[in-house]
Amino acid sequence: MAATDAVRTADSTPGTPPPLVADVAGLRAFLDGPYATVRDEVRAALAEHAGLLDERVDLPRDELRRRVRDLVVEIGARGQAAHGFPREFGGGGDIGASIASFETLAYGDLSVLVKSGVQFGLFGGALLQLGTRAHHERYLPDVLSGRLLGCFAMTETGHGSNVQALGTTATYDPATDEIVVRTPDDAARKDYIGGAAQDGELAVVFAQLEVGGERHGVHAVLVPLRRDGEVLPGVRVEDCGAKLGLEGVDNGRLWFDDVRVPRENLLDRFATIDPDGTYRSSIENPDRRFFTMLGTLVQGRVSVGGGAVGASKVALEIAVRYALRRRQFEAPGGEQETLLLDYGMHQRRLLPLVARAYALSAAQEEVARQLHAVFSPDTPEADERSRRALESRAAGTKALATWHASEAIQECREACGGAGYLAANRFAALKADTDVFTTFEGDNHVLLQLVAKGLLTDYSSEFEDLDQRGMVRFVASLAVETLVERSAAHQLFERIRDVLPGGRDGWDQEAGLLDPDYQLAMLRFREEHQISGVARRLKAGVDAGRPAGEVFGEVQDHVISAARSHVERLVLEAFVARVRALPAGPDRDVLTALCDLHALTTIEADRGWFLEHGRLSAPRSKAITREVSALLRRLRPVALELVEAFGIPAEVLGARDLVGP
Repeated sequence: MAATDAVRTADSTPGTPPPLVADVAGLRAFLDGPYATVRDEVRAALAEHAGLLDERVDLPRDELRRRVRDLVVEIGARGQAAHGFPREFGGGGDIGASIASFETLAYGDLSVLVKSGVQFGLFGGALLQLGTRAHHERYLPDVLSGRLLGCFAMTETGHGSNVQALGTTATYDPATDEIVVRTPDDAARKDYIGGAAQDGELAVVFAQLEVGGERHGVHAVLVPLRRDGEVLPGVRVEDCGAKLGLEGVDNGRLWFDDVRVPRENLLDRFATIDPDGTYRSSIENPDRRFFTMLGTLVQGRVSVGGGAVGASKVALEIAVRYALRRRQFEAPGGEQETLLLDYGMHQRRLLPLVARAYALSAAQEEVARQLHAVFSPDTPEADERSRRALESRAAGTKALATWHASEAIQECREACGGAGYLAANRFAALKADTDVFTTFEGDNHVLLQLVAKGLLTDYSSEFEDLDQRGMVRFVASLAVETLVERSAAHQLFERIRDVLPGGRDGWDQEAGLLDPDYQLAMLRFREEHQISGVARRLKAGVDAGRPAGEVFGEVQDHVISAARSHVERLVLEAFVARVRALPAGPDRDVLTALCDLHALTTIEADRGWFLEHGRLSAPRSKAITREVSALLRRLRPVALELVEAFGIPAEVLGARDLVGP
């Protein structure tokens, strides 16, 4: 334990702590991480174009879509979307920079964010990760510059998360050396496809590939949609129409009536069709091949998580600034009314959400770092275990980040009263446009099941082949002793509490509440206890002879709880690591208080579980609440600096009625 941490843990309330001094530049450097220059470039571009998409202007849908498209094309023309692509095709070779750029773009209009994500992240990313050099050379320069607009056509009306069961077919015809793409019924139509309704010229279509009468599972095929703005023969398009939000994105539905494309249009990094009509793949197992292909597209989930955190920061800055201007009810002494943020309840509503935004920023930086390590064009091929660990972490972080955005934006809207309900003050757009973030790039509950599957199978070699039933059978095949050994929560808890101030009695005293080792130990104990409990219930059910699907269904809620606990621990771990790496000084003091607030409110939110499992006594539970209140009071004087550090340009923040000129 660092010396400064030892001093902090000697007593949770050693008197009145010194007042915090916040430096906006220092806090922004913490949040921006290694990509401050990239973020500043995006900030400058947002400020320059702030007037083009004023949310107070009620534009016709076609005009709004045109403006959004033009801005996305300009992003490409400026080279601001190419950070993560290979340098030889005009990119920057730095995936982490692309995630930072995307998160910062979320400060502006979210239709631009999502449409650029479809164009450069999903469409361009699929070409890069699933295609080979011929595809890269032919398409990537035009995609990255915005000269070729595309779609990512995966989701179907009848199949969303269950991609492996898609109904669209792609059948190889040896007589013409072509692939015939067909939509067999309306359940197999491609649905909610960004760019399909108006702008998309080329689509990456995911379909069941059939060669020589044999099915080989889902593969990606390039299918032209339009030429010179006109829909091509065999392609049917329908506009999805009005949506809850993101009206600037032209979502559409696609049908393919035996559309023929050259054999070379198969994106063939993992499987190809030879000129003689022979199907070949470097991965023989079809399930493993499918999960490997999908795993290469993990950047989309990382980007969505970053975008959600960025949008939440907009809401938080507006609400905090409003709370520092708006007065209500008479203050003690009667001179003037009290500022909203001077009320303890208002601090309770907003400041823990600010702390969580900082924590998620640290978690996003860590998952972006891992993404760069695994997929950067300049790094060696990563091992399978690293890829699976990244997929799990990206899935879980995306789930928590998007749920955070929904919660934060709603709380901030309410904290701004009736004024927050006006469209001019941005909450209407923020709420509507981010709502779908919890759903696209994977429904959050489904993603947490993916996280749990990784935890239960320990990223074994069987991981990529396991569906829910397979996961149950795998866990059931383990010896009871293996499950006990794998869940070392009790041993960990015992080890850590031996070094706490006050010794083994420290768990029942207020000492240690501000020790990050204590905070992490609490979250790790909960995580491992829940994982062990799920594994035991799965094993017991199968040992009793019950069907695997039935067994899983009964413990599904516990599976998701365990996965969420795991990700919450990872988020805190990332925040603690970043703060501990800072030199001693005012910035570290402020961020330490924020980290403590995030940790203790996370424990407090699930105090019932910790009480039930003997890891909190009633007095200690009350002590945590007192400590949270003390942290809120301590952070109140620097609240403005905490949100100013987000670096949202004034021209973009808007909400002048709430935040002032």
